[in-house]
Amino acid sequence: MLEHLVELDKDLFLFLNSLGSSRWDGFWLFVTNKFSAIPIYAILLFLTYRALGLRRTIIAVLAVGLMILVTDQLSNFFKYGVQRLRPCHDPTLQDLVRLVKKSCGGKYSYFSAHAGNNFALAFFFSSLLKTKYRYIGILLAFWAVLVSYSRIYIGVHFPLDIITGALIGLIFSWLFLKLAIFADLKIPL
Repeated sequence: MLEHLVELDKDLFLFLNSLGSSRWDGFWLFVTNKFSAIPIYAILLFLTYRALGLRRTIIAVLAVGLMILVTDQLSNFFKYGVQRLRPCHDPTLQDLVRLVKKSCGGKYSYFSAHAGNNFALAFFFSSLLKTKYRYIGILLAFWAVLVSYSRIYIGVHFPLDIITGALIGLIFSWLFLKLAIFADLKIPL
């Protein structure tokens, strides 16, 4: 059963990865680069401050920092625990993967920290700001999906890596949102 799921995942990866073209490579490399999101983070910081004030913004930033730290470290734990090779390191896919980056990156892929972090941020800020900014959830979800798909496009993650990362990100987002709400009620700044 698990072997069948892994084969389906590989097949879906090869299909999605093969849809790429050199015309779009630059765009997807930009999207997958973590620094391309800095303007989004700056806007979210500003909107949070505007909607919640300084005290709650500080609490939100601390919660987000911890959330990203935990999501990243859990991703590393899973990568080295599961040891599923990245598509670009998988010998069974060696001549089939369209690797867009100059290098493949780390050896293991399960699960995607990019997907985990971006879905965590999207859900966290969507929940935090939805009463003040009506469409923020749609925009942030779109960004999270875009970044997640970019990992398949450039050849470094399987779809199950992305799906698992997204689910983990959503779970941690919910937990750290509750932590931020609890901290706001209990800790005077």
